[in-house]
Amino acid sequence: MRTAYSVETVRNAERELMARLPEGALMQRAAAGLAVACAQVLGRVAGRVYGGRVVLLVGSGDNGGDALYAGARLARRGAGVTAVLLSPRRAHGGGLAALRRAGGRVAESAGARDLIERADLVVDGIVGIGGKGGLREEAVPLADAAARSRASVVAVDLPSGVDADTGQVQGAAVRADLTVTFGAHKPGLLVDPARKYAGSVRLVDIGLPLPDDAAELEALQHAEVARLLPVPGAESDKYRRGVVGIAAGSARYPGAAVLAVAGALRGGAGAVRYVGPAGDAVIARYPETLVSDQGPKRAGRVQAWVVGPGAGDDAGTVAQVLAAEVPVLVDADGLRLADAGAVRARTAPTLMTPHAGEAAALLGVGREEVEGARLASARELAGRYGATVLLKGSTTVVAGAEGGPVRVNSTGTSWLATAGSGDVLSGLAGSLLAAGLSARDAGSVGAYLHGLAGRFAAEGAPVGAHEVAGAVGRAWRDVRGVS
Repeated sequence: MRTAYSVETVRNAERELMARLPEGALMQRAAAGLAVACAQVLGRVAGRVYGGRVVLLVGSGDNGGDALYAGARLARRGAGVTAVLLSPRRAHGGGLAALRRAGGRVAESAGARDLIERADLVVDGIVGIGGKGGLREEAVPLADAAARSRASVVAVDLPSGVDADTGQVQGAAVRADLTVTFGAHKPGLLVDPARKYAGSVRLVDIGLPLPDDAAELEALQHAEVARLLPVPGAESDKYRRGVVGIAAGSARYPGAAVLAVAGALRGGAGAVRYVGPAGDAVIARYPETLVSDQGPKRAGRVQAWVVGPGAGDDAGTVAQVLAAEVPVLVDADGLRLADAGAVRARTAPTLMTPHAGEAAALLGVGREEVEGARLASARELAGRYGATVLLKGSTTVVAGAEGGPVRVNSTGTSWLATAGSGDVLSGLAGSLLAAGLSARDAGSVGAYLHGLAGRFAAEGAPVGAHEVAGAVGRAWRDVRGVS
């Protein structure tokens, strides 16, 4: 599992470690890892380190020192290294002296554009993890020049101009091809919009003593997902595996019901009950579904409900489902129709799965505000409703009703931005709820499998939601290592 820690936690860990190490040792560890990564980039873009042209963009913070010491290491290997100092009087003295001893040069920012245009590698050491807001005015032309150049851009710890804790980008920022981060991932490296600026991310272990319970974010990997997948045993039957109820669809949107059922059938529960006006369409496609036209209260026993996809204006069904004493997933129209007080009053787990527009409506803010602050928005919704919130989007995040680290999904593809994709996810995650997973785990595992299925189904081309549902089995086998 990948974890990310707040700036405050990282800095406390740095202070604790520096108190036990010789002066400057921690920076040397970081610089050594940065230099290795930069050398590898130079090997790809210039063929070798010797003779490679490197420009360091150096601010006044410690990451400017990291850049200078790393530049000194590259210069000793024969690279032509030039440091552009944005605050010459505040540049790290030891790093600057090391660069000069190694044969590196120092240039004024006035001529930096020409240097950047000729460079093979640009190292962004402008602002550290404590930076807030976008780049300062004097740094913007340098970031623009780096973006326009043919050079590869490596960011030190995180791209300058992005917020390490929130992932927000409030102004101009450096766009990196690679970010070399030290000690721990920072939340902004895993969450859009900042994630788009980071490029590939490489973590350099510098020995930080990070508390196990202090993580801000978690990103599940195959191993964690495999342990959470519900796998039937020898004594299992369809009822012991769990039954999920799907209350979805309408005369106008029968396809939403079909797609939610498709996701649910592949989600690990033993049986799927469908309630709603699209029963004929569901049975025609999935004859194994248990269909009822008697409403949720008379549908039969279920271990979890999914309500809302394509529901139109059927507020009565939404209210009946929310009154059930089993876990409930609320999606799409169900989010609009659900009474907030009824959601908060529930004693069984609730999983809400809005996209940014739906989350904005629930929060009473603009969609752009949610998209620019995904972590804060998911946490705010979870707190208001007392529910676990899966906020869908370019970075899907899951905020638990009980607080704790937010889960960030590491799978997916932009081809999943297609009609009906969210309906498949709802059925899939709802089935995992019925199989016994917690709301947080069901949302996280559902998003992981859904994203992986999207990759497999698309393979670089447009894909329909029904094809995503069909690829869930392949994703499941891939996670479990089953061929």
